[in-house]
Amino acid sequence: MALAEAILVCLTERPMSGYDLAKYFDASIGFFWRASHQQIYRELGRLRERELVDSQEISQSGKPNRIVHTITDKGRTAVTGWSAKPVRMPSVKDELLVKLYALETVDTKAMREQISVRLEQHQSKLSEFRRIKSRFYDGKDLNLNQKGKLIALELGIDQELFRIAGWETVLKKMTDAGV
Repeated sequence: MALAEAILVCLTERPMSGYDLAKYFDASIGFFWRASHQQIYRELGRLRERELVDSQEISQSGKPNRIVHTITDKGRTAVTGWSAKPVRMPSVKDELLVKLYALETVDTKAMREQISVRLEQHQSKLSEFRRIKSRFYDGKDLNLNQKGKLIALELGIDQELFRIAGWETVLKKMTDAGV
């Protein structure tokens, strides 16, 4: 997936300024696709050049003018076309997994600490996903876009539960191995 498509998907929700888009991105698609605010602003310029978004400057008193971006019909068509393309299996790059390959050589005390930190990170993300689900989706009448977001969120919850169980198992196996 390219950043352009991630931005267009966000703009299907509503018109947004670059700042609003970056904040929305961080709290939604950013869980699955990372980009800096600077990258988002640069890509918005390219999307404008390709006529996939329209940008309108809105005057504000006492503040810099705001530029609001709206997905165009051509942009919506691009999202539809992109959605039909096959996707690749994401690659995994995890230093902690590589360290397990040298368990006899690594500092196992440091490794246990790193695994504990990883567990805390996954538990934190799980809590955040559950808060989002409770706040925005539980007990609500959802439209199709919201149902799609909920499906992705529930998959994220399932993945965090799996990762937590996996790292807990690693710690147990290390203990069982006398490490």
